[in-house]
Parts: sequence; C-alpha cells; structure tokens
Amino acid sequence: MNAKKILAAAVLSIAAAATPGVATAAVPTASVLVHFDLAAGQMPENVVPDRDGSVDVTFAGARQVARIGADGRVRVLATLPAPADPAAVTPLLGFPLTTGLVRVGRTFYVLYATGSAAETGVWTFTEGGTPRKFADLPADGLPNGLARDADTGTLYATDSAKGVVYAVTPHGRTRVFSADPALTSTGFFGVNGAKIHNGRLYVSNLDRGTVLRTPVGGRQAGVFTTVATGLTGIDDFDFVGDGETFLAGLVTQNTVVLAGGGRAPRTVLTEADGLSNPTSVLVRGGTVYVPSAAYTTQHDPNLLVTRLPRR
Repeated sequence: MNAKKILAAAVLSIAAAATPGVATAAVPTASVLVHFDLAAGQMPENVVPDRDGSVDVTFAGARQVARIGADGRVRVLATLPAPADPAAVTPLLGFPLTTGLVRVGRTFYVLYATGSAAETGVWTFTEGGTPRKFADLPADGLPNGLARDADTGTLYATDSAKGVVYAVTPHGRTRVFSADPALTSTGFFGVNGAKIHNGRLYVSNLDRGTVLRTPVGGRQAGVFTTVATGLTGIDDFDFVGDGETFLAGLVTQNTVVLAGGGRAPRTVLTEADGLSNPTSVLVRGGTVYVPSAAYTTQHDPNLLVTRLPRR
C-alpha cells in the first residue's frame, strides 16, 4: 500500500467517528484563490501571513515553502533536500513532508519529517538563501505544528507521533517542553496544531478532538488545560480576536468550525465552499485563509479565502 493510501485509510477511520450535532451557520461567500498541483506534491499543510497581502504555505508532499500572492501566483521560496537514506520511512504517514511554518521578517523556520535523524527537525532559511538544519528532533517522531514566542524567540514544535511538545531555543537547542498525557493519540494522530496567543501556548489534538492551553513560563508551564472539545479530526486553527474563540480546520470532516470561548462548535465552511481536507487556518484582519491538502479526497488541493464570520 502506498503512502497516500496509508494516510487515506487512517484518516477515514477517524472520519467514521464524526461528531454529531455541530451547528451550521452561513458565512460570507468563499472563493478559491488558487488551485494547486496534487501530482507535484503541492498539498498545503500550514499557512502564515506575509507582506503585500500575500501568504506563505508549506507544500507537504513537495518539501517546499511557497509564497502565494494576492493574485494567486505561486512562487517557491525553498525546497528542502530529499532524504539521504532512501530506506527511511516517516512515522504515521510514510513519506517525507514539510509541516509547521513560522516567518520572522525574511527568515523562515519549517518542520521537516523524513524518518531519518539526518533531516528530521527544524530547518531555517533566509529568503533567497539555502535551507539549513537548525535543530534536531527525533527521527521516530512526526513534528507537525510550529509556533514562536515573540518575547523569547523560543519555538514550540508539536510531535503527533510521540504526543509531546518540544521547545527549541534561538540557538537551536531542543528539550521536551511537555509530555502531558492530554497530548497523546488514541491510535493515530495526537497533538497537532500550535499557536501562541495571549502569552500562552495553544495546541490541538486530532484524535481527541480538543484544543488545549498552557502558560509558556512559570511553574505550570507544560501542564495543559482543555479549552474546547467535540472537534473530531481537528488539524490547525487560528484565533479570531483577543479571547479564546477560534476557527479550526477539521481535516477529516472537510469543514471549518467556529469554536472556543465557551461556545459549541459551529460549522462555517464545508466541501460546498471548496474545502478538500482543510489543514490550517489563518485569520488576518477580517480575511480568512484556509489551505486544503486533499490528502484523502485526492481532488483539488487549494487555498480558499473568505471573510470573517459573524460571532
């Protein structure tokens, strides 16, 4: 069975446990800004803002970071090296992939997983430069979500296979930040997306359908509290204001939901809007960007744009 079929079978097993009773609400018209090339591995996994109305994405299957202009034009900024060991197998998914992304000015940090210690970890590059490895992460893990604390420069990387979160210093030193049991999987993917918000680290857990938070400093750092449940198949998310309300991509359900802040999840986007396995969400002002990777649909990876729904 090839890597895509392995991924599809595993994800569909989670989709079978779809959460009933999630409310649905209309949002302003959504449109697909750009359609990507599935055969070329252009499966957008993570998205961050850039200048002049553009955004940057990781192409999971192409090992690339690309800029998407406001006009939908695609420019590849960097391609990570192919695994040196052809026998290496990436945990859970079976193929080398780029996942979490952080941009600091012209400098980028990106997570790369290959199943080999030579490549798995945090990579960095300056726009126009060659990517280099910045920090090692375990080869038997699957680094997935990435967030940066602007106050300290510390990067926080989730590991969906090992169910932990790592802290990476500005000098590239790595330690386990948290091994809280709430981060673990129940059979497939554990802790997934990551965001720093109001001085706290928020993460999602795909298998458990939860969003969790912890302070990044003090005695309770690394001890997670659940802030939202009922989010079957959640991948990554982004906040819509100063509180704890967020939009989340439910990759196995082909929906985006509005949740958190004490509210029940409310569906705001579906396949009818163009979603095809939504992997992450970016809220910038009143505009929402949603990449779809088409992991299991195997149809139309894209970047969808819409306006922020009413809360």
